[in-house]
Amino acid sequence: MSYRQAHIYVHEMKAGLLEETEAGYRFQYDTCYLSWQHAEPVSLTLPLQNEPYESQVLFPFFDGLIPEGWLLEVVEETWKVNPRDRMGLLLVSCRDTIGHVSVRES
Repeated sequence: MSYRQAHIYVHEMKAGLLEETEAGYRFQYDTCYLSWQHAEPVSLTLPLQNEPYESQVLFPFFDGLIPEGWLLEVVEETWKVNPRDRMGLLLVSCRDTIGHVSVRES
């Protein structure tokens, strides 16, 4: 059973799906993305593979995309997201990141 989901994009190409589950989190690369000859991992900690990754906490790479400091306060106030709701913060604040990875709610 999954709760919230996010499509993960690398250079504007859908690379995988991040899901919040009863046990924590699951990330799985999209099969079309894996078959693309220029596919690159979203992070060195999540190398390309067919099998899903599972974790009891939000994967450190995705957690690291969430703003910190005063910008986090702006996100919390603007979207009324609890600072402990890491998936919620990721969904509202990481659509247009500075890096090559972006997150879009599914």
